[in-house]
Amino acid sequence: MTVFNHRGGEYLTVGDARLYYEQLGAPDAPVLILLHGGLGHIETFNAITPHLAHRWRVIGIDSRGQGMSTLGSAPLTYERMQHDVERVIEHLALERVSLIGHSDGGIVALRMAASQAVTVDRPVTIGAHWALGENDPARALYEGITAAKWSGLFAEDVARYEAINPQPDFARLLEAVRGMWLDDSEHGYPAASVGGISAPLLVVRGDRDRLVSRANALELVEQVPGAQLLNLALADHSPHETHPQWLLPVVEAFLNQ
Repeated sequence: MTVFNHRGGEYLTVGDARLYYEQLGAPDAPVLILLHGGLGHIETFNAITPHLAHRWRVIGIDSRGQGMSTLGSAPLTYERMQHDVERVIEHLALERVSLIGHSDGGIVALRMAASQAVTVDRPVTIGAHWALGENDPARALYEGITAAKWSGLFAEDVARYEAINPQPDFARLLEAVRGMWLDDSEHGYPAASVGGISAPLLVVRGDRDRLVSRANALELVEQVPGAQLLNLALADHSPHETHPQWLLPVVEAFLNQ
């Protein structure tokens, strides 16, 4: 199997939440963990997993409350999602990992690389904020989103969530994720802590991304020593889904350095 399909994976219990994950590729290959975007699931990486699974032991984790993972009762924060991923790494006895994180998953990847609680060899972020400024246009979008609006925009995604999640409650999930997006505390965006990232970092942004500005991506690269920016012309917020043929050669070259 070279794609995620929400069948045959495993669960890890963290507190009162159950985290679902799947693995692809050879068990003895270098480990690459894929972290999906907000209100998504691991299948969103399936345009690139067949290629990656030839070289890597690819692990996809459904973030708590999303995909087939349950939400639990604790407040949802980027810090909590970071610790969830670290618990999966500990559970699988992984000594070192590389990361590809999209949007929310990229924010978690930045927090992990900055904290250095686990050994992160090479993080890749796609369409991910490192901080959300007071005047960032994305803030107004987050403030105005509702479950009804999201369902109208992404009806198929919501239907998939309701079909596979063990405890589906999209309105509750949307409020939890929205609160995380707007969280300005130390439990949220990595902010200035990204300056402590020592691992080589690749920051990917589609030039038609209406959520993460070019300035935000450039600010991140300028704060992390040696970080590199891939700004893909004509691509949107999710180039791993819409333009994998442009993204993969650069990501593969970066990971294999």
